[in-house]
Amino acid sequence: MADLEKQGVPSLKGALEALLLVSSEAVAATDLARALDEAPGDVEEALVDLSAEYAEAERGFQLREVAGGWRLFTHPAYHEYVKNWVLSWDKTRLSQAALEVLSVIAYHQPVTREEVRAVRGVNSDGVIASLVEKGLVREVGHGRAHGQAILYETTKNFLGRFGLKSLRDLPPLEDFAPDEQAKQFIRERLSGKKVASTLDAAAEDVDEGQKDRELLEDGVDEQAEEPSSNAQGDDGANHA
Repeated sequence: MADLEKQGVPSLKGALEALLLVSSEAVAATDLARALDEAPGDVEEALVDLSAEYAEAERGFQLREVAGGWRLFTHPAYHEYVKNWVLSWDKTRLSQAALEVLSVIAYHQPVTREEVRAVRGVNSDGVIASLVEKGLVREVGHGRAHGQAILYETTKNFLGRFGLKSLRDLPPLEDFAPDEQAKQFIRERLSGKKVASTLDAAAEDVDEGQKDRELLEDGVDEQAEEPSSNAQGDDGANHA
């Protein structure tokens, strides 16, 4: 930590700390190097050293590499204290609905508003608009297979807010399933097989319905023919 105590001589680590403290999102090492007119390799090495120094000193914060950059975070050991403190004044927390929509987009992206509604069972247009405004979700074009509907996906800000290096760090959704049937349902939803299986099932239902109708019509025809046969028999007997 000697570099941080030099008098009158700004250190690379000190400069990095100053920039990271005023950054609201993860900052790439190359951007920090450009701002400080330093070699990217030297900046990367200094960031790794700082991260190790904070961990060794058991500080109340950590320097972590997330979302393609570096950002300061509070230490997980103190999250309960931080949560209680923040909840006492934070008025911009995400609602339960926002968290649900964000989860759907994170695991299904890119996704349309209609697909989000299909998963949640309620209209989510207002919630999606709010997430876009907060910078957690963004528009990424239009889906040709969805009538040119707007597609949405999460942003780097989302990764930074949730402490993720990439979407690969999202916990497996199956881990939250209560049983094997629910796990299978999740696998199908994420793989896109559910839609196909649903269409197949619908086609089978149509085929079965057609068969049932044919059998019913055959039965009606047979019943219609039987009285006619009996009538002919009776007439024959009478004539006899």
